[in-house]
Amino acid sequence: MSTVTIQGKTLPGDKAVPLKGAVQVPASKSHTIRALLIASLADGASRIRRPLYSADTLSCLEACRKLGAVIEERDDGWEVLSPIPFGDGEDVYIDVGNSGTSLYLLTAIAAALGRKVHFDGDDQIRSRSADRLLNALKDLGAEVESAENGCAPYWVKGPLTGGTCSIECPTSQYLSALLLAAPLLPAGCESVIKVPLLMEQPYAQMTLKWMEKQNILWKQKGMEEFSLSGGQKYTPFDAPIAADFSSATFFFCAGALRETALTIKGLDMADSQGDKAVLDYLKSMGAAVVHTDEGIEISGGNLKGAVLDLNDTPDALPALAVTACFAEGETRIVNVPQARMKETDRIAVMTAELGKMGASIQETPDGMIIQGSPLKGCVLKGHGDHRVVMSLAIASLGAVGKTEIDTAEAVDITYPGFFEQLNTLRKAAQE
Repeated sequence: MSTVTIQGKTLPGDKAVPLKGAVQVPASKSHTIRALLIASLADGASRIRRPLYSADTLSCLEACRKLGAVIEERDDGWEVLSPIPFGDGEDVYIDVGNSGTSLYLLTAIAAALGRKVHFDGDDQIRSRSADRLLNALKDLGAEVESAENGCAPYWVKGPLTGGTCSIECPTSQYLSALLLAAPLLPAGCESVIKVPLLMEQPYAQMTLKWMEKQNILWKQKGMEEFSLSGGQKYTPFDAPIAADFSSATFFFCAGALRETALTIKGLDMADSQGDKAVLDYLKSMGAAVVHTDEGIEISGGNLKGAVLDLNDTPDALPALAVTACFAEGETRIVNVPQARMKETDRIAVMTAELGKMGASIQETPDGMIIQGSPLKGCVLKGHGDHRVVMSLAIASLGAVGKTEIDTAEAVDITYPGFFEQLNTLRKAAQE
């Protein structure tokens, strides 16, 4: 277990540790995993260019290989040479590590393939129930064996035969999983997916965008019901992976705490990622956001508290909770109960750790109430949660004194090189 030490402000009233320059954020985890899965189902060779190399995406890649896809390294990414085979075969055992996205999406795909596939993961994965998804797959014809709470380890076995299922989706990954799997059913099999509850809607829309590019057909009634026919096919593609707004969030928030602008490079505002809304949240708090040829420049100064509805963007909660500590007045983070179902209960964890730093902060059932207040350095727990660790690192830059954060290695799940980039920006400001 690694620990990172960050020196923040040296005297009360000083500005936060200065940062200067530009940063290129890595590729999107969500896009990378969807690209890997679709390429591994397509009949023919696909190229995935400039993907995210991280623990989560490599877990997905190894899972696709275990299911039978042939994937080779190339200078600019990966080439999927042949797809996952359908039909009976020996049992497959997959360990997704810490990747909940891989777990849920692969669970439905495995059921559609007709194989018996066993799933497991790390301790955090074993605490995250897939019960709603597993029940929906049973309604569509799958065999399932799991603990009563639906947590890994469990196994699923197809084939899926279609029908109607109703599933509440506190995580949109459940819906994305069913949407990706349903076209793989045999011709003549129809699947109707009813969705009485959907959180994180932009991520489901991202999945639909990928399916649209693949010429997959479906019918929908808003985001409440989807009908898909079997007998459809995914086709080979050659595409780069867009940069990740979720990873950019940490530097967006770091920039909003400073009067001198940071530049975040490589992002496409036309992309389907929901976390680009973080820029609007920060503007509502008083940050300045300027789009230039080089990238997105963001700077702050006198931030004000605001009401932030994060239902579509739960991954932004840790970083925005930090930002709220440096804003004048009260910030309310609302309508994001699913943040309790991530790698950790992020509402509880961020409340506890920022509280150690002196934040005036309290939990609510679906969010947090935060009063702007000075922070002090101390010893913090990262809880093995990559977004918690990175958010606390941003908080530490504005805290008085030294901060130590454990489980710093968790950043490798989505953002290898985060601390190296942060140190480069600090050194540039000192020159």
